Formats: sequence, C-alpha cells, structure tokens
Amino acid sequence: MSTATTRETASGIDALGAIHWLGVLAALVSAGVHLLLGVRMIPSALGISFVLAGLGFVGGVVLVVAGVRRRAVYAVGIPFTAIQIVLWYAVNFAGTDASIPGDVGTLGAVDKIAQVVLLAVLVVLVRR
Repeated sequence: MSTATTRETASGIDALGAIHWLGVLAALVSAGVHLLLGVRMIPSALGISFVLAGLGFVGGVVLVVAGVRRRAVYAVGIPFTAIQIVLWYAVNFAGTDASIPGDVGTLGAVDKIAQVVLLAVLVVLVRR
C-alpha cells in the first residue's frame, strides 16, 4: 500500500470515530433547524441569516466527512457555533421579558442542545 493511499484512508470516512459521528449528528440537527426556520422567514434578513447558518453547518459536515483539513474545520466550528448560541440569546432574551426555559420553544431547545453538544465535541476534537 502506498503512502498516499495510507494517508487517504487515515483521513477518509474510516478515520471517523463515535465522537465525530456525534458531532456530525449535532451539526445536522442544528442545520436542519436553521434551514427550516430560515426558509419560513425568507426573504427577511433574519431568514437569510438562518439559511446561511444552516448551510455553514452542512458545509462543515461535508468537509469533515470528506477529510478536508479536519482540525481547521473543528477550530473554525468552535467560534461559529458559540456565536450562534450568543446571537440566539441576544435576539430572543437580552432586553426582553422572555425567560429561559419558559420561552425557549421546542425548536430552540433542540437547536441549543445540539449546539452545546457540538461545541463540546469540537473542543474535544481540537484538543486531540
């Protein structure tokens, strides 16, 4: 087996472990929520931003599964995901009478749980 083939296998889909797949699942859940909400809100700026965020999560998954610069994808994914959480709080709760957990909603809860899981997975993967 040549060195190129060995590297290809090591960085391919076979190199993904359970922690990777947990991150992929969490990213796809968040992508799905963002795309669903974004499509409902288009053509507003918020709708477009949701679609772009959803596509960002999908793009990260594609890069990881394809084995493209995984460590860089993990490192970029940490602030990308953290910013999603901070923006969600700022838009929905900061300066309002809304409260957590009472006013979160099902999609919000699913999305934030997925993002917290994804953030934890990314931190673990980038520290390896």
